[in-house]
Amino acid sequence: MTSPLPQDALALLKRLGVTDAAFAAAGLAARSPITGETVTTLRETSAAEASAAIGRAHAAFLAWRKVPAPRRGEFVRLLGEELRAAKDDLGLLVTMEAGKVTSEGLGEVQEMIDICDFAVGLSRQLYGLTIATERPNHRMMETWHPLGVCGVISAFNFPVAVWSWNAALAFVCGDSVVWKPSEKTPLTALAVQAIVETTMKRFGPEAPAGLSEVLIGGREIGDILVQDHRVPVVSATGSTRMGQEVGQKLAARFARAILELGGNNAAIVAPSADLDLALRGIAFAAMGTAGQRCTTLRRLIVHESVYGALIPKLIKVYGSVTIGDPREAGVLVGPLVDEAAFQGMQAALSEAKAAGGTVHGGERVTVGSGGFYVRPAIVEMPAQTGPVARETFAPILYVMTYKTLDEAIAIQNAVGAGLSSSIFTLDMREAETFISGEGSDCGIANVNIGPSGAEIGGAFGGEKETGGGREAGSDAWKAYMRRTTNTLNYGTTLPLAQGVSFDVNA
Repeated sequence: MTSPLPQDALALLKRLGVTDAAFAAAGLAARSPITGETVTTLRETSAAEASAAIGRAHAAFLAWRKVPAPRRGEFVRLLGEELRAAKDDLGLLVTMEAGKVTSEGLGEVQEMIDICDFAVGLSRQLYGLTIATERPNHRMMETWHPLGVCGVISAFNFPVAVWSWNAALAFVCGDSVVWKPSEKTPLTALAVQAIVETTMKRFGPEAPAGLSEVLIGGREIGDILVQDHRVPVVSATGSTRMGQEVGQKLAARFARAILELGGNNAAIVAPSADLDLALRGIAFAAMGTAGQRCTTLRRLIVHESVYGALIPKLIKVYGSVTIGDPREAGVLVGPLVDEAAFQGMQAALSEAKAAGGTVHGGERVTVGSGGFYVRPAIVEMPAQTGPVARETFAPILYVMTYKTLDEAIAIQNAVGAGLSSSIFTLDMREAETFISGEGSDCGIANVNIGPSGAEIGGAFGGEKETGGGREAGSDAWKAYMRRTTNTLNYGTTLPLAQGVSFDVNA
C-alpha cells in the first residue's frame, strides 16, 4: 500500500514554487529513504541543456559583476527573507528526501539563513590591503574582483546547506552559480531554485537571468560542469575518490577546486573529562543524521582509566535511542539513505568482527513497510585495524583505548582523512596541546564538544584526503574572487624596485 508521503512531498514542492516543467513520465526517480518509495520522476538535464545553462550563467556573471557588492548583498538579504518564510516547508522536504529528523531538517534551512546573514555583512567587507612600497611617490595595494561562474556539486546528506555556503558567498562576490545536486536529493534543489527565482523577481532587473542554474542528473552532468572552461571554480562535496577525479580534471585546465571530501573523525576522552558531557557530545556526533555526516564521529579513543565508566553507559544509550520515521516526535535516528548504505554498514561490521571487534547493535530495524533503518553500532576494537582506518557512511562508532596523550593523538592522526576532531578534557595543557601544531592534524579541532555540528562563522573544511577546501565563514570568500596587486605612480620619476637601474635616452 502506498503511503501519503509522495502526495505530501508534491504538495510541498508546489507550495515552494516548483512548476510542472520539472517533472516527466520518464527520467530521474526521486525517492524518499523514509519509505523507499519513488516520490516522482524528474526531467533530466541533457548535455546540450547543461552547456546552455553554463552559458547563461556566464552571461549573467558578466552583468552581475558590475552590480556594486553592497547591492549584491541586498539580493542575498532578500534570499534570506524568502528562506525564513519557507523554512517549515523546506525543512520538511529535507526530512522527506534526506531522511533527517525534523529538527535537523529545520536546522539545515536555518544554516542557509545564517550564511545569508553572514554574506550580507560580508558584502561591505571584501577588503584588500594597502601595502608599504619601497618606491617614493608610489602606492601599492591589492583589490579583489569577481571570478566567474561558480560550480557547486553537493551530496545527499546536506542537500541544501552546502549549496548555500557556496552560493551566498558567490553571489555577494559577484559570481553566478550552477548547481549539480546529488541525484539522491534533487527535489530540495528544485525547491531552492524556485526560492532563488522568487528572490530575483523581488530584487528586480539587476539580477540577470542565469544567475542561478540547476542541473538535474547523474555523474555525467557533473562531469560537464567540471570540464567546462567557463567555470573557473568548482566546489565539490563527496567521497575522496570523487574528489581525486574532480581535482585532477580541474587542475588540468587550471581551475580552482574547493574539495569537501571524506571524514574519519575521532574524539579523545581524557582522564579528566566530564563524562556526562562527553556522553551527550558523543551520542549526537556519532548517531546524528544516522551517521551520515562528513563530520560524524567514527572513532572514539578513550583513556583506559575511564573506559569502564563511560563505555557501558554509551552502549546503554545506543540500545535505547529511538529509531523510526524522522517526521515523528521523539525520533532521534532516521533511515539510511538507501540499501547500498545498509550493505556497506553490514560489510564493515563483519570485517570488524573478523579483526577482533565486539559489536553492539548494528542490526536492521523494521519501521513501516520500507526504508533501511538500523540500530547504531558500537564496536570495541583491540586496535585501529581493518575498517577503522576508513570512512563507512553509517552509524558505526569504533572504540579503542590509550595510555598517553601522545599515543591518542597519534592514533587519531593515523588515517587518511583530516576533517574534524575533538577532545574531552578539563586539563588545560591537554586541551592546548590538542589544538596546537603538534596536536590534531584536522581542519577542525574542538574541545569539550564533538566533531560534528559546525557553525557558519568559521571556515569549514579539512586537510589531507579531505581535500583542503574551505567554505562558509572566516576568509573562505577569497576562493570565489580573484586578487590583483596594483602599483600606482603619482610622481614624475620612475624608480625601480630592488635598486634596479635601466636608463634609456628618451
